[in-house]
Amino acid sequence: MPESSLPFVTLILPVRNESPFIGQTLLALLEQNYPHDRMEILVADGQSTDNTPENVRIFATSHPLPVIRLIDNPKISMPAGFNIAMRHASGDIVIMVGGHTRLANDYISRCVEALRQTGADCVGGIIDTTGKTGIAQAIALAQSSWFGVGGATFRMKHAKAGYVDTVAFGAYRRSVFERIGLLDEELVRNQDDEFNFRLTQSGGKIWLDPSIRSEYYSRSSLRRLWKQYFEYGMYKVRVIQKRRAVPAWRHLIPGLFVMSSISGMVAFLLSRRILWLAPTAVYFVANGAASIYTARHKRHLLPILPVVFATLHVAYGLGFLYGLWRWRASVFAATTVTTRTLL
Repeated sequence: MPESSLPFVTLILPVRNESPFIGQTLLALLEQNYPHDRMEILVADGQSTDNTPENVRIFATSHPLPVIRLIDNPKISMPAGFNIAMRHASGDIVIMVGGHTRLANDYISRCVEALRQTGADCVGGIIDTTGKTGIAQAIALAQSSWFGVGGATFRMKHAKAGYVDTVAFGAYRRSVFERIGLLDEELVRNQDDEFNFRLTQSGGKIWLDPSIRSEYYSRSSLRRLWKQYFEYGMYKVRVIQKRRAVPAWRHLIPGLFVMSSISGMVAFLLSRRILWLAPTAVYFVANGAASIYTARHKRHLLPILPVVFATLHVAYGLGFLYGLWRWRASVFAATTVTTRTLL
């Protein structure tokens, strides 16, 4: 296909305080084998207090193509930054890129080809989650395992091609945003999940191609992981309320586990019957077995892996229960997505 007939691609990076990673992320985009005059990079900076804006400007001035533009995001949040950048986008295809991400050098070309071949509204691929420190490596291992994330297809290294309910760092046809609107700015987390759920509910199709690869840098501490997954669980409640449906039943399991464990412990304290501790005991056994299996090729991570798994599950479960309480007035109320402003 002649380069002049290739679709123009916009890559949008909503970021804040990503100085340790933004250089690697941009460098990966500059190394794409897609024609650089058929792509643009829009970085929406959410009031960073580190050197993120300066780093972006250095790349923008030292690389005339592809064009790199720094856009101010006064609302700070990821969905607000994406929406602001989207109004400046020129692309026929729009790709959401995370600040902790490094795309393979054929990412764009494979996405464009997959969109052409499948006719899907969105395509994405497999994330290879990595970490630099021991804790980060254990977190990455847990996030790439079935026990850790409940079989989220785009996190599974051996996933097969096919239609899925969601992908990370998806490549979308511009017509998708014209049809169903922009990201929901109320959702600090899970905004891409809600958008993809909205897309599939409207009849759209999302295709996963395992040859499309990216590398994602995991959180580097248990405290940051806890915060991340607590917010994932909390805002998943809001996604379910807004879409009036459950995107996948795996999202409910951590909340049910935490609720059964807490109620079992209370019942044990009141009755002194050890049987009430069965849910917690079963989890500890499953956690231990999954940790041994997951760390079979990286045995030095085994001591910390059970703690990482527990952090993922308990933080998400507690976040989900807190979300039910926080938005309790809306649990049974119909809600409306408010971002259907057309471009």
